[in-house]
Order: sequence, then C-alpha cells, then structure tokens
Amino acid sequence: MSKFSAIVPRWLPALLMMIAIFAFSSRTSNELPNFGGWDYFVKKSAHGVGYGLLAISYLRALPRRNYVLAWFLAVLYSATDEFHQSFVPGRHAAITDVLVFDNLGAMITLFLHHRFYGANHEKEIQ
Repeated sequence: MSKFSAIVPRWLPALLMMIAIFAFSSRTSNELPNFGGWDYFVKKSAHGVGYGLLAISYLRALPRRNYVLAWFLAVLYSATDEFHQSFVPGRHAAITDVLVFDNLGAMITLFLHHRFYGANHEKEIQ
C-alpha cells in the first residue's frame, strides 16, 4: 500500500468536515433558517458541535493522537472560516465565535474523548 493511499482515508473525515463548515458559512443571511427564539442557541450550538467533530477528525488523522495539535488546527480553521465569512453578503466575522463557541466545542469534545476513550486507547497502541 502506498503512503498516499494510507494517508487519504485518515484525513478524509477532516476534509469532509472542512467542506461542510465552508458550505454552511458560505450561505448568505437570507439563506439561513431562522429558529425563532431558539435561533441564537441553535446556531451557536452548531458551532460547538461542528468544531468538535472537526477536532475529532483531526485527532483521527494525526499520528500519535496529538490532542493539542488537533485543537490548534480546529481553532485555526475556525479563524480562517470566520475571515471567509466576512466576505459573504449579510454575514460578518465574529471573534467570539472563534474564541468561545468553536474553541469550546473543540476543547470539550477532545477532553471527553481523552477522558473516556483516549487514555485506554493509548495503552492499546503501545
């Protein structure tokens, strides 16, 4: 098996998550659904869930389960995506999305993974 064919399956979930996040943030404000009184909660929760899934997919792709690097890559992608969103009509970039919702989503998900799965899995790898 070539190195390329071994790497691609590991990185495919991260690539698909990045494409999904990019697609959602490319939608204009008129194209976004409105959830009424729950709108803020639903959309900010989606930030946390999306970046939590992205962080886990990075963790899966990285060698040796590097939690810090997976978190960093998720937050870095979040910052670049907020910048991209600033060019979408009716949307704006919000540093709070990066520093609070996306960051916490990635951190909490990685913490839970390490707490309930990571420590046992590390023993199995060695």
